[in-house]
Amino acid sequence: MFEVILTRRKRFGWRWQVCDQSGKIFADGFERTRPAAKYHGERALFFLLSQAYLRNRSAASSED
Repeated sequence: MFEVILTRRKRFGWRWQVCDQSGKIFADGFERTRPAAKYHGERALFFLLSQAYLRNRSAASSED
């Protein structure tokens, strides 16, 4: 299971991270506003999940 974590960084903006349950970071970034950080974090999560799906799908088709 993955999650998007948003952290306030003093006056400078928001840090976003995509992590798994053990805390391993798969993607991270920094944005000026919370909505932008939320958007980029969720976008990174979507791309991470879609790439895993495409990899599994192509591996299954190559076995046939």
